[in-house]
Amino acid sequence: MKIYIETHGCKLNQADTQNISNSFLRKGFQLTDDIADADACIINTCTVTHIADRKARNALRKAKSNNPSCLTVATGCYAEWAHEKLNNMPEIDLVLGNSSKSNLVEDVINILGDKHNEMDTSPLTMIDKMQRTRAMVKIQEGCDQICAYCIVPRVRGRERSVGLIDLINKINQLYLEGYKEVVLTGTQLGTYGFEFSNVDLPILIESILRETSIDRIRLSSVQPQEFSVDLLSLWENERLCPHFHIPLQSGDDYILKKMRRRYNSEQFLKSLQFVRDSLPNASITTDVIVGFPEESEEMFSNTIETCNDAMFSKIHIFPYSKRPGTSAYYSDNFVDNSVIKDRSKRLEFVSTHYQKQYLNNMIGSSLKVLWENTKTLNSELYWTGLSDTYSRVYSKSEDVLQNTITNINIDRVESDYLIGII
Repeated sequence: MKIYIETHGCKLNQADTQNISNSFLRKGFQLTDDIADADACIINTCTVTHIADRKARNALRKAKSNNPSCLTVATGCYAEWAHEKLNNMPEIDLVLGNSSKSNLVEDVINILGDKHNEMDTSPLTMIDKMQRTRAMVKIQEGCDQICAYCIVPRVRGRERSVGLIDLINKINQLYLEGYKEVVLTGTQLGTYGFEFSNVDLPILIESILRETSIDRIRLSSVQPQEFSVDLLSLWENERLCPHFHIPLQSGDDYILKKMRRRYNSEQFLKSLQFVRDSLPNASITTDVIVGFPEESEEMFSNTIETCNDAMFSKIHIFPYSKRPGTSAYYSDNFVDNSVIKDRSKRLEFVSTHYQKQYLNNMIGSSLKVLWENTKTLNSELYWTGLSDTYSRVYSKSEDVLQNTITNINIDRVESDYLIGII
């Protein structure tokens, strides 16, 4: 029997999908990219914005429309938040929020019946291994910070960490299955291990370096106030990718306070400088919310100024979205949508400028690339992959590069990616 899984949103959801996929495979199911060919269609949803909600509903309707006989399952954050609403949609057969994700595979099996063949957890075949490159590993989830705009604490719950030994065992298993890179994911990575004795994020990373053989390790996101000498000193080991995603959200101190962020713009820039002093070649990306309630033109200008000072290699821009259940939802001073759209375009211009500047600075340098697959560019076949600095890279080669890590000399920039020679 065949399972189609579509994932929306963050790397934490991607980690959940990988766990669900592996569970189905070990139960004898096959995975498919074709909805029409699936016995069950699972949409792992996001609810970070109203656009994400709409995307989830559209995907669920599309699944049932393209394959009326399939079992259509909604899971993830939107399924957790809008359980009753999704249950009332005729296109959906089963709704399982984050709190019920652990039961998903068994629930699907019970509904589908005994039409699948059980299999044991024997090692994966070479074909399986060749399809694997990068795995998302959830080290914690939940958030106790309660930012004014964010629905995540309501759909992911309180902070809780995965045990260190369990994580070491999981990464060693992923290595045996052929993965070359793991991305440590969570909602608040910097608080990892707070409920354990003598365990924190630096200790976890040090243990992974010492007790596993995985080729590359990457962090998904770290708050600016959570960098320390103990953490950054670990990057002397080349297995750690020199890329950090550090969410800014706003460059204006008043808005940051209203958002309930735990830093101001000056402290944020000092954190970036601390990282760059330790790792001059590190790539730093960020998130910015445009049009948070009460944001004036002057406040937005402060965000532009902060981003100019920061010189991010990429800015992920999120127009503010009202989320019921958050304190910002009850504001009486919302920014007009047309203003948010205009400001987003202006910030996108800033992002593009510094992204091009960063990529151009890579010309003539050597990067380590984990190759994923082939893609046709201008009628020519290229291998494509991600560098350790999280840049998209393309190169020609007659060798089979999939799931290998090689050095590449960067020759030029095209659009938002790099082209080089192996």
